[in-house]
Amino acid sequence: MSKILAEQLLAGIILGDNDNQEYIYLPGGEVGSDNPCCVFESRDGRQDLQLEAAVEQVKRLHLKPVSHPEMGRRSY
Repeated sequence: MSKILAEQLLAGIILGDNDNQEYIYLPGGEVGSDNPCCVFESRDGRQDLQLEAAVEQVKRLHLKPVSHPEMGRRSY
């Protein structure tokens, strides 16, 4: 697992691809939890991913820090 990508998600950075409408982020309610769960949004819907799976998805899809079309930029 990429520690840098995990830290970006834990810091509230939205990783995504605006062209393909794919986004992974950590909801505010998960901040500080022992086993944080991220949200993966795509055209097909939303699903929860454990942090390790979210990082692997970010790497597979080559997602980068972006501004979410509905939420804007997030940081804590």
